[in-house]
Amino acid sequence: MTSLRAVQTLARSLLQAVPTVIGVVLLSFFLLQAVPGDAADVIAAESGSATEAGMAAMRSHFGLDQPVLQQLQAYVRNLARLNLGVSPRYNLPVSDLIFSRLGNTVLLMFSALGCALAAGIALGALMASFVGRWPDRVLSLAALLLYSTPGFWLGLMAIILLSVQLGWLPPGGVSTIGSAATGLAHALDVARHLVLPTLALAGFYVAIFARLTRASMLEVSRQDFVRTARAKGLNPWAVARRHILRNALIPVTTVAGLNFGTLLGGAVVVETVFSWPGLGRLAYESVMARDYVVLLGILVLSSLLVILANLLVDLLHALLDPRIRVH
Repeated sequence: MTSLRAVQTLARSLLQAVPTVIGVVLLSFFLLQAVPGDAADVIAAESGSATEAGMAAMRSHFGLDQPVLQQLQAYVRNLARLNLGVSPRYNLPVSDLIFSRLGNTVLLMFSALGCALAAGIALGALMASFVGRWPDRVLSLAALLLYSTPGFWLGLMAIILLSVQLGWLPPGGVSTIGSAATGLAHALDVARHLVLPTLALAGFYVAIFARLTRASMLEVSRQDFVRTARAKGLNPWAVARRHILRNALIPVTTVAGLNFGTLLGGAVVVETVFSWPGLGRLAYESVMARDYVVLLGILVLSSLLVILANLLVDLLHALLDPRIRVH
């Protein structure tokens, strides 16, 4: 019965996601159409020898000279066939460009989110356990500093300290250039390159999750069922772990799902700083090249990822608290 309910929830959520995706496509398409210039202008400027006839032929080849509504109709028709179009900049299918970088972005995002959740929940639980005392005050100040620090500045300082000064970690890229390592050696090489961008992307969210966990645990600790558990003589650590922390994780996971889109947006800056070949860097390159077909494909895929993340959060709530029913 539980499996059937989960399948029904997934199907219902996917149907509800359709209007959201349509809204994202329409809004993004018209906003990008309002931006002056196109890929033909950038390609012509880079070549230095483009002619009016050549630029007209290029716009005609990629459909950039058609009326806006006709371009929208063609894009929606291709999207219905799971075709994201062809990039004028790279002359490659957009889906190939996106999926060649998607894995790196997913790896970075889940690494940063996992690190932020683990560190934030641990620090928040520690702050709640020593509320009003010096560990709480010191960690609250540290969380405030992390919250106030821009991700790009944190990344640059991490490069200067851990890479340039100490030489512990590589400053950028996804793996060592020219390395022929495979298997475990390759995985360890990627992990070393992943540390700095993960720290830069996770810093802001560590502060959010720590403060939220602290506040949520203090609120749950005043509930009647917690007082009952303590009155029964249960171990204080067992009460904190099984009763207080478990219920306090519900708002934390909710905020994590809501910030998934923000995390994806922050990846644009972090991937650019660390030369991480992911969707964020591809989006930045597409903006600079006026390659709006690729950018629109990234926006559509990003909206699907955010919807999927929020769906997973809803299912996680039902696991954390059986009293919650996903509708």
